[in-house]
Amino acid sequence: MTEKFKIHGGESLKGEVSIGGAKNSVLKLLAAAILVKGSTKIYNVPHLTDVDIMLNVLSDLGAVCNYNKEEKSVVIDASDITSITAKYELVSKMRASFIILGALMSRCREAIVALPGGCAIGERRVDFHIKGLEALGAKIKIENGYVHAKASKLVGTDIYLDIPSVGATENLMLASVLAEGSTRIQNAAQEPEIIDLANFLNTMGADIQGAGTSEIVINGVKADCLHETEYTTIPDRIEAGTFMAAVVATKGKAIIKNVYPAHLTFFNDKLIKMGASIKLVEPTTIEVSARSRLSSINFVTQPYPGFPTDLQAIAMTLLTTSNGVGIITESLYENRFMQVPDLRRMGADIHQDRNHAIVKGVKNLTGATVAASDLRAGAALVIAGLMANGETIVEKLHHIDRGYEEFEHKLQNMGAKITRYNEEDISGMPSMNSAILNTKGGI
Repeated sequence: MTEKFKIHGGESLKGEVSIGGAKNSVLKLLAAAILVKGSTKIYNVPHLTDVDIMLNVLSDLGAVCNYNKEEKSVVIDASDITSITAKYELVSKMRASFIILGALMSRCREAIVALPGGCAIGERRVDFHIKGLEALGAKIKIENGYVHAKASKLVGTDIYLDIPSVGATENLMLASVLAEGSTRIQNAAQEPEIIDLANFLNTMGADIQGAGTSEIVINGVKADCLHETEYTTIPDRIEAGTFMAAVVATKGKAIIKNVYPAHLTFFNDKLIKMGASIKLVEPTTIEVSARSRLSSINFVTQPYPGFPTDLQAIAMTLLTTSNGVGIITESLYENRFMQVPDLRRMGADIHQDRNHAIVKGVKNLTGATVAASDLRAGAALVIAGLMANGETIVEKLHHIDRGYEEFEHKLQNMGAKITRYNEEDISGMPSMNSAILNTKGGI
């Protein structure tokens, strides 16, 4: 079934929106749940395609997974792990599922995991994952598209990451929980999702210190020290940034709930410099608004706490109609300007030179038919459609559904004229003023 968004731009977003659980965190928590020989309950789990894939990965390994859509919680019973193989058909759909490698090595001392897939935003190699596991004592070979890892035992050691890779940091944390002795990860990633994983593991009996800094120490514990637990996922900072940008882009004013402002310090600072207003209403609630044309800025994507690469495409959309010229430098992925051709179709003035994009603000964008090339580029095109004059059609929604829960419904509740429809049922397409509750099938 081919689904598309139909957007009629020009409406200022108003009202309020509540941010869901962090996709980039909950996927790792789900994988970590298999370390416990028992049940784990995780709250604030968003209803997303990527969550569906990860639960399928776990089920294929023998875990029993039950998702409660109303409660937005998952119970995972990993009492019996009957397989050590994470199949290509699942892992190839989502890169984050590669995190199961570290979890399986910790629980079973053996894993066969397909090389990962996901958004085509550039080369994201797994060398650091492999080298780190080898340093812990694993014997690894790669053949036929699978990583085969095995160890009679894992022994703690010092591991230095050449770059602060989020995935490698998480995989090595998981692999070290039950290792003998202590493991020290230097130049570790510092993202909030790393802290969330460490906190989750600690609630089940692990001993992890330093998460959120460049040096993480994992003191190995015995398997029987791990126990059942309940845990609530942190809010999704990228979803929060997306809705903040959407409000600012449409010169709106809205309350955004269930957000940790400290996780978006750098992004918030850039929005304020562009002319947006951001006010703290409560510790986890902010008011965002913009009254006039934004001013252009320059920024460079960097590992946390710098400007998030996941918000680069969305920020570029803001620059397309800002006053002046803004320069974006993408320092993390070589292929993350995939939204540029479609923004140009909508009238944007963007010159791209390798990992630099020079964006000259134009007066208005105009509606066009565009296609999501990856998750964040897709969200950026939706925001561009909300900004544009006329009608915009956004295709390939499966990318957007990977990371945004009920995206169009949340936007509709804020006054956006956006509907989802099936290409095969164009004759029955609803009017722009109707709100379709086209909720996806249960996870």
